[in-house]
Amino acid sequence: MGTVVTTAYRPTAKTIADAERIAADLGIPFISRNKRPIEALHMEERSDVIVAMNERLELYPLGKAEPFFFHPNSAAFRTKRPLASDPLIEISGLQPGERFLDCTLGMASDALTVSQWLGAGGKVVGCESNPIIAFIIKEGLKSYSMMPHLTEAMQRIEVEAADAVEYLKSQEDDSFDVIYMDPMFTEAIAESSNFSPVRNTADMGQLTGEWVAEAKRVARRAVVLKAHFRSTDFEAFGFKRRIRPNTKFHYGVIQTG
Repeated sequence: MGTVVTTAYRPTAKTIADAERIAADLGIPFISRNKRPIEALHMEERSDVIVAMNERLELYPLGKAEPFFFHPNSAAFRTKRPLASDPLIEISGLQPGERFLDCTLGMASDALTVSQWLGAGGKVVGCESNPIIAFIIKEGLKSYSMMPHLTEAMQRIEVEAADAVEYLKSQEDDSFDVIYMDPMFTEAIAESSNFSPVRNTADMGQLTGEWVAEAKRVARRAVVLKAHFRSTDFEAFGFKRRIRPNTKFHYGVIQTG
């Protein structure tokens, strides 16, 4: 099973050009839509389908009728609150102008919230091991225009289509001030529905000793973990758990400097 790219139901010169560019960038086939519904494309191509629309890219995993696309998600409301009080920023101790690595980029809502806080002098890098998901997020960060106050923060995020552990291995000691990891919860949270179309496609890799060791080497100040409140990873890997009453996930911190 692979991935193909096509246009919206009624293509325009722009969507055709966009689809052809995406096909070239990703090295995947471009196919004409010919007014076929997504279900027919899935049956005929036996592939995931990227649809180039005028306003965004949509990814339809094989057998799924619901698309995955970029949206600021929780960052839309988190960035309208006092950022210094955001749980991730507060727990990590991040300061404007510092360097942040998100090992599990996902919808980029955490990275976007942090980017807004760090400002133009900061650095935010996000790893996503699935190259198709990484591409959808990267394109969305560059082109999303519905929230002008977040435009600069979106465009500052560097998306790496890479496995987090391999990326960490390529970095020098203390390359980032804070490293963050939010592995896919083994217990799905109903409220986290934006990622559901690609839940089976995304990297479900769980925390390992090697991952934590590399993160500790590369983090100048702290490694932060977000996990389901039932997770035993906090204690197993030496994170100091920060209990958040009445929430379905907790944070944990390892101080490295």
